Amino acid sequence: MEASQKADTHRKGRVPGLFWQFFKFGCYTFGGGWSIVAQMQKEYVQKRGWLTEEDLLDITSVGRSLPGLMIGNVSYLFGYHVAGFPGAIACVTGMCIPPLLILTAVTWFYTQVRDNPYVSRAMVGVRATVVPIITSAALGLRKAALTDRFGYVILLLGFVLYLFFGMNCITIVLLGGLLGFLLSLWREHRKGGSDHGTP
Repeated sequence: MEASQKADTHRKGRVPGLFWQFFKFGCYTFGGGWSIVAQMQKEYVQKRGWLTEEDLLDITSVGRSLPGLMIGNVSYLFGYHVAGFPGAIACVTGMCIPPLLILTAVTWFYTQVRDNPYVSRAMVGVRATVVPIITSAALGLRKAALTDRFGYVILLLGFVLYLFFGMNCITIVLLGGLLGFLLSLWREHRKGGSDHGTP
């Protein structure tokens, strides 16, 4: 009982730090939800060890598949994973405040900023720097996602369905989950048959 209370207290103690960290993420997260995945991987997988690569991949997959903005979904799921409901609220709130303030300021000065060539050129540079950040996150998650040949088959199938057939992300994720479940059943069945056949 005491151990459970200590663990709960420890999780609640993370909430202020989560708010501040996601506030900082919100200040310089360009390029949508994938760039926050790269930052979370560096901060919470590599540096603090709060998540495994598999945990982050699961959170990202679910957050990407649910309705709404990926960046908000991922923030909420991560916060809930590490600090319960207060952590989820802290992460989402921290992430949303900076863009809200920035958008408010940009709206006030929109007419001046809209046709400014210097601002346009700066945004071209910002968008270009997002590419290596997203690529880094994808390569980091690859080790957790592609553990055998079956993973590469699912990866290729997902690309084909998305790029050439226009299938939505939710359907692709559900299909991948179904195929993984069926593969697990098949392997268990084969293993059971192998065990029974052993004298």
